[in-house]
Amino acid sequence: MKAAVFHSPGNITCDTVEDPKILDDHDIILKVTSTAICGSDLHIYSGGIPQAKPMIMGHEFMGIVEETGKNITHLKAGDRVVVPFPIACGSCFFCQHDLPTACEHSNPDFYGPEGGIFKEKGGALFGYTDLYGGYSGGQAQYVRVPYAHFGPRKVPENLTDEQVLFLTDIFPTGYSGVMWGELKGGETVAVFGAGPVGSMAAKSAVLHNASKVIVIDTLQYRLDKIKKLTGCETILWEDAESTIEQIRDMTDGRGTDLCIEAVGFEPERSFIDKAKAVLNFEKGSIKVLEACMSAVRRGGIVSVLGVYPVNYDNFRLGQIFDKGITIKAGQCNVHPIIDRLMNYVETDRITLDDIITHRLPLDAVDKGYQIFDKKEDGCVKVVLDPWKLSGL
Repeated sequence: MKAAVFHSPGNITCDTVEDPKILDDHDIILKVTSTAICGSDLHIYSGGIPQAKPMIMGHEFMGIVEETGKNITHLKAGDRVVVPFPIACGSCFFCQHDLPTACEHSNPDFYGPEGGIFKEKGGALFGYTDLYGGYSGGQAQYVRVPYAHFGPRKVPENLTDEQVLFLTDIFPTGYSGVMWGELKGGETVAVFGAGPVGSMAAKSAVLHNASKVIVIDTLQYRLDKIKKLTGCETILWEDAESTIEQIRDMTDGRGTDLCIEAVGFEPERSFIDKAKAVLNFEKGSIKVLEACMSAVRRGGIVSVLGVYPVNYDNFRLGQIFDKGITIKAGQCNVHPIIDRLMNYVETDRITLDDIITHRLPLDAVDKGYQIFDKKEDGCVKVVLDPWKLSGL
């Protein structure tokens, strides 16, 4: 089969690899019909999240069941399903407490209570390095899906692939940022980052009847797109100080009720910022998270959706304490909310596929990663077709 294979930072190619096989009675083999490149894939692409050997990429995918293990009774060949990006057993303590990203069984080689990228980790993810289980991802023509009795969800016949593909990750992730903010209607929300996850967070804030949604980004074209889709207000980031001042001016001087960090540890940075990170043995920067803690009101909530893999010096604990800020962070627990979100899509309460800017064949995956990483050609979201090959 064909698959997008990571070889080294900046080097992902469409290769011919062996087809996956059933390895456990709870597996299925899925024929992938649609897959996407995620912003967190770029952390592997850049080398920010380490991976030493070749690996099939991708954790946003869906398709048609090709084969089932002996213990899979609710799915059969021909069923069309969408697959949550965390790999979870469904039976351990954490899965039973709606925390499948902390699954005790899916990542046995690196699992533990400590946490942190170079220490003990939580559960496994599809196509997301050996540290997260070493499972092959879904940017491929076929993929093995473990624990298929718990993860995959059948897709209603009246919905297209693109309507539901983002139920795998970015919609549940963006939605979680709003859900953690405990919105009841009428709140003010600032979303830092107008990429795919930030766009879904903004859509989710509108869905929850926020009175004002402000989206911040460094690129005007991304702000223009999310404003067109949601009617939100926008701020073009030039520096943290002016951005925070604008947010306070828009919220009676208090700051927003909720700030959502949808950028992560690899924001656009100056040479001085990068040098500081090297001196402190840090990966990337927490400058966007710091801006969130300043822009949120006293007693407000900060939802951290962007990836932060390591510890950082000068973390603003004093500011958090003085302002009484609540911070909620982590990988999205898709399984407990995916059925609710599927219903939102099916009943036309939200549209997901309008953020897609590029549709490419799988063998153009190198181009897909390049334009997404460098934000070229107005790119916001890339969807790959594993069965449409250009012969490049």
